Amino acid sequence: MSDQRIHIFNGFQNPHGGSELEALQLARLLSEKSEVSLWSSSSRSSSELREKHNIVPLGLGSGRRPDGGTYVFVGAHWRNKLWPYLVRAPQRLIYVFNTFHPKILALTSKHPSLLRWAKPEYVFTSEFQKRLLGVEGEVHPSPIDIDLFKPGPQAIGKRIGKRPVIGRLSRDTNDKHNIADVDLYRGWVALGADIQLQGATCLGETLGNDTGITLLPAGTIPAAEFLRSLDIFYYRTGSHVETFGRVVLEAMACALPVVCHRHGGYADSIRHGENGFLFETSEQAQQIVSMLLADPGLRASIGQRARRTVESMYSTEAAATRAGFFWRGR
Repeated sequence: MSDQRIHIFNGFQNPHGGSELEALQLARLLSEKSEVSLWSSSSRSSSELREKHNIVPLGLGSGRRPDGGTYVFVGAHWRNKLWPYLVRAPQRLIYVFNTFHPKILALTSKHPSLLRWAKPEYVFTSEFQKRLLGVEGEVHPSPIDIDLFKPGPQAIGKRIGKRPVIGRLSRDTNDKHNIADVDLYRGWVALGADIQLQGATCLGETLGNDTGITLLPAGTIPAAEFLRSLDIFYYRTGSHVETFGRVVLEAMACALPVVCHRHGGYADSIRHGENGFLFETSEQAQQIVSMLLADPGLRASIGQRARRTVESMYSTEAAATRAGFFWRGR
């Protein structure tokens, strides 16, 4: 039975982190036809996640390490650890590579001579990421439960007469935010919008006292509920480059018009002016959002096409094809 099991590894540090959510959703998808075990590769894993999802911290003791099968590392790796030398070699070794760190790529591509593991296989989360890394592999969009992320009232006209809400959510760190957006937020408030930023308390010293701008810690409101409270989803990061940007696709699943900086894996799925908008400069972002604020009908039509895009990406058939890659050869 161990040869039939799929083991999924992740740091599992942040209950609201994209990598963690990707690993958990992948586990749910693969558990339809496989026995799946979850392992934490970090000593700082979240107790909340461990208890809720039966995640086992990796270690040397009995029951603390996998024993053969398919090993799937999601945003994690095994180098500089002792446990790999004490377990049966995996039949398949798969890296769901959701970062841009060439050093980690180099670490995973070769094995120490004493470790006779299978040749690494790579899964990237976007063509954008694959192009930048220049490595062969599968391209699978990060799995999302689009039944959870459904359109809210803004998609069916129930917010008429209320101040439109522009928002975003992310990890609450400075690299996820672009300081140039501060002036944009203030300008949109002046145009009659409210700004809701979840995962943005790091901007407190700059925006904490601004009327019309609300800064929330990450995870304050469940992601789907928060997105359904918005009329426009806006996204640009700072030094962090999104290999995929699952929150953008979650917003599209909620039938929101998304306005995003062009440099990110999510851009592969956005057709500018059709199912969302892409920009390169703050001036372009300001013009696009101002246009959407003035035209509720445009917001609705773009959002509807965004939802259809995500439905196609995450159809039953598409999900089964991607899952088949992990089940192959078992």
